[in-house]
Amino acid sequence: MPDDSRERGVELGDLQADLENEAYPIGHDELLEKYGDEEIEMSGETATLEGVIGPLGEDEYRDYGELEGAIMTMVSDEAIGRKNYSDRTPPAAGEDRQDEGAPEQDDQREQESF
Repeated sequence: MPDDSRERGVELGDLQADLENEAYPIGHDELLEKYGDEEIEMSGETATLEGVIGPLGEDEYRDYGELEGAIMTMVSDEAIGRKNYSDRTPPAAGEDRQDEGAPEQDDQREQESF
């Protein structure tokens, strides 16, 4: 079963259900008063909801989608995980990764490169 409370490196956990079930529209200050101390996880790091969206100073959020967009906009780059990562680049220093289709893979010797 997929974890629906994680999106783009941001884990809302139980807070997501609370925010989805909230009565909208809701004012920025009211939202932070109710949920500001709740933690959001981002690739092992945590921040409070107030720490993430507090600086926005919005008047209100019309629905959960608008609030979720604000959260995703305001999370720091810790949420993205490993910076500049691509599975198409050579392994990072100290990383033991066998590229798919590399000649050393027995079952991939005949694979054509495009």
